[in-house]
Amino acid sequence: MTDVLLTVGTRKGLFIGRRHHGSWTFGDPQFNAQAIYSIAIDTRGDEPRLLVGGDSAHWGPSVFHSDDLGATWVEPKQPAVKFPQFTQASLERVWQLHPAGPEAPGVVYAGTEPAALFRSDDRGESFELVRPLWEHPTRSKWVPGGGGEGLHTILTDRRDAGAVTVAVSTAGVFRTMDGGERWTPSNKGVSAVFLPDPDPEFGQCVHKVTRDAADPDRLYLQNHWGVFRSDDSGEHWKDIGAGLPSDFGFAAAAHPHRADTFYVFPINADADRVPAGHRCRVFRTRDAGESWEPLTRGLPEGDHYGTVLRDALCTDDADPAGVYFGNRNGELYASADDGDSWQQLVSHLPDVLCVRAAALG
Repeated sequence: MTDVLLTVGTRKGLFIGRRHHGSWTFGDPQFNAQAIYSIAIDTRGDEPRLLVGGDSAHWGPSVFHSDDLGATWVEPKQPAVKFPQFTQASLERVWQLHPAGPEAPGVVYAGTEPAALFRSDDRGESFELVRPLWEHPTRSKWVPGGGGEGLHTILTDRRDAGAVTVAVSTAGVFRTMDGGERWTPSNKGVSAVFLPDPDPEFGQCVHKVTRDAADPDRLYLQNHWGVFRSDDSGEHWKDIGAGLPSDFGFAAAAHPHRADTFYVFPINADADRVPAGHRCRVFRTRDAGESWEPLTRGLPEGDHYGTVLRDALCTDDADPAGVYFGNRNGELYASADDGDSWQQLVSHLPDVLCVRAAALG
């Protein structure tokens, strides 16, 4: 069985697990008392680099990196992510850290609150604001979601280093095809049921977007009410939520190898943020959303109230794929067989905010 590194960001620190010869071990918590909202595992170098967006109640937010799988950490002497003075903004949180693919060596993106995109060319040691998105003509009309105005999703395209897709709560999806000089809203077909006009150009409360493993033009989107698919890189969207017990939720993760396969964790409602039907169930589609199946073997069978947040569901790049999720009850679950069966790895963690995993060797 492939060795795996599993990183878990919680309200009170980072936990790192290792699967070796099929057995899991977890170390002591790191970043004591810091909320860890974002994690990235950059496997492009000779050794994996871990990146963490920590949020200290005393010192504020920062980005740390480790080149020895979390044994030691480096915090730059100058803030890695900082708003230029002309913006008159200050960093509230780093919601997302995303290493680009081999098409852009060394490039790492960061998504923040207030909603902005930052780019690094040195694997996450320093970042610069992507100014055209910050100055987008629609920005004055962006409205924060319930969790704040965060840029929480960043997708790069292995075919084209200049193509980047982001999602903002609650501004919707935006795309650039020229490396960030021009940005276009890409929300056609995504509903905004909470607005007088339910089909606006922008203003959707997108919760997460992920990309299909085989077809890079196929994207999947979990919305504030609605699960959608795009077959043209986000130009148009189609509702694929039929067959789910609820189409409200936060998390979405694509299978790392299989076409047309991705996972969601349905939540009852925006005003009732517990698992749909009070059941702990991951739902998987293997036909791009035409049908759905609940994945429950090994998960709790009784009433369950552990909500899974937008970055707390992920896959690794093993084959068969590992699938992982943590919840606000502090429970962490793993599947080593594409989601067919599950085991609980840890319980009684602090509130789980994000989960990231990668196969090693």
